[in-house]
Formats: sequence, structure tokens, C-alpha cells
Amino acid sequence: MADLWVNEAIAKIEADFQRSADTHLIKLELPAVAGVDIYLKDESTHPTGSLKHRLARSLFLYALCNGWIKQDTPVIESSSGSTAVSEAYFARLLGLPFIAVMPASTARKKIQQIEFYGGRCHFVNHSSEIYAESERLARELNGHYMDQFTYAERATDWRGNNNIANAIFDQMQREPFPIPEWIVMSPGTGGTSATIGRYIRYQRLCTKLCVVDPDNSVFYDYFQQRDAAITCEQGSKIEGIGRPRVEPSFIPGVVDSMLKIPDAASVATIHWLEQIIGRKTGASTGTNLYGALMLAAEMKRDNRQGSIVTLICDPGERYLDTYYNPEWIAANIGDISQYQNKLKLFETTGELCC
Repeated sequence: MADLWVNEAIAKIEADFQRSADTHLIKLELPAVAGVDIYLKDESTHPTGSLKHRLARSLFLYALCNGWIKQDTPVIESSSGSTAVSEAYFARLLGLPFIAVMPASTARKKIQQIEFYGGRCHFVNHSSEIYAESERLARELNGHYMDQFTYAERATDWRGNNNIANAIFDQMQREPFPIPEWIVMSPGTGGTSATIGRYIRYQRLCTKLCVVDPDNSVFYDYFQQRDAAITCEQGSKIEGIGRPRVEPSFIPGVVDSMLKIPDAASVATIHWLEQIIGRKTGASTGTNLYGALMLAAEMKRDNRQGSIVTLICDPGERYLDTYYNPEWIAANIGDISQYQNKLKLFETTGELCC
């Protein structure tokens, strides 16, 4: 039987959820692909500013109900930033110590947000080092390693219960094409794509799931080869997505198609999107949207109508010193003008490819 503190902790998380409204669904106006409607579900409006707010809530509830977190238990997480921001929020809500293990290259704004919520940042040199270091700290501090990369696909109820897939289909009900042709998602843990793919199958829907992977990530190759031993020496430059190893939460069997999106295309796309919606977004949103635009161009070529849904993962204000800094882009991503030109052409022709 759960003790009083655990009961109160779960009640606090549930009350916090009850105070939250669902995130908006934004329709893009793109005349060049008339008949193909593209929507962005804006996960940046969560209290902690990203899609990972949903995951953090589920991970805390999962750990509490499994008896892994008790009063005063230190919580440790390996993260590239956004999950740690959200987990720091929930740790503060419950009065728990929180340590985020992350690459030293993590965006400064994310580090500041983790610290704002009372968390502590512990840095490693390479993204591949975060797992072992998190396990070491958890043992040393007698804490709980949350391990989003293992538990993301388990902690969320994919059958319904207001998960992100359930929310998308509810919000699409009054649209011209209420059942999307495609949902497009980029993988970090793989948990969100697992939730969406399972939900689609459980509800017997004809929607297909396309997962878009950035450079320096193994998910695309794993999907093609099914070799779980694949690794990548260099870490992803698109924060929040892409991994140097195959994560346990990535479930390839629920994915219908995968696209590899160059980092230059991802960054060019967020600058293009800002001109359309008047807001900055993180580069993972660019990965998502470039993939969605490619699918829209394909549907137009095939004279097919329908809808495509993807996500705004987090706000661009976190990345003013990176993805919105021309010097940083030139040094770390390279020339993005090729993809800026492709997107400009797409506006008039509806044609786009990698």
C-alpha cells in the first residue's frame, strides 16, 4: 500500500494536470499544396515549454506507482535538456532533489531553466556518456535514475487517457480531413512515436506514421537494418532528437516510414516557419516540418488530398545563441542556403525533396 507521501505526490501531479489545458493545433496556410492540409500541434505551450512535459509527468507517476520514488529520493536523469527541464519542474513540485546529466554543449537557456526549477546540472563531454554517469550518480546518492530512454514507451498509456495521439485526433474532428494521412514525429527516446503508432493501430485508423531522423543518429539505419548494435560516434546537433545508440523505447514495428533529414534542412525550416507563424521554434520542429512538407509534396504529385500533422516541440527562444545565431550555424551546421532556396521554391511550386 502506498504511503501518505506517495499518495500526496500523485495527487499533486494530478492536480497540476487538471490545471493544464491541451496544446493548440495550428493550421499552416500553404496555397502551393492546396488540398493537403498541414497542422502543427504546439507542444511549446506546456508549463515547461516543450513536448517533454507530458513525458516527465508520466515518468514521475510511473516511478511513484512502482515504488521507486519516495520522500526525499534524489532523482537523476540523462537528457539533452528539455526532459530535464520538465522533470526539474515536477521534482520541485514534490520537493525532491534533481540532477540532470547532460552534454556540456546543451543550450545555455535550458541549463538556466533547470536551475530555475531547483535542479542541478552535471555535465559530460559526449552524449554517449550520459547513461553510465546517471547510473553512477543514482548508486552513489541512493537515488532513482529515471531513465527516459528505457521507460518513455512504457510510462505513457498509449490506448488513450489524453495522450498526445488521442489529443491530435480529438482536435482534428472538425477539420476537412479529420483522419490524417500522416503523422510525422522525430525520435529522441522514441517514446512519442511508440505512443502514436500504437494508438493508431489500437484505434484501427488508416493514418500512417512517418518518423524523421536527423544527421548523426542511428534510428534511420536501425529501422532499415534492424541491427540494435548500431552506434554513432558523433552526437546529434539537433537538440532533443537523434541518438548515438538504439534506445529501448524506439519501437520500429509501429513505424510505417522513415526519412533522414539533413541538419541544414532542419535549421533552414525553422527560419522559414518563423516568417509564416511569426514565432521561433527549436530545430527539432524543423526536422518534423521538413519531413511533413516532403510528404505533402509527394501527395500533391500523386493528386491525393488529405491532412498531415506534426509537432512544434519547443520554443526557439532557448536557442538564440545557436540555431538563430548565423556564426554558430556557419560553424556547426554549415551553409543552409540550399534548403532555404528549396523552401522558397516549395512556396510557389509545392515541390520539395531532400
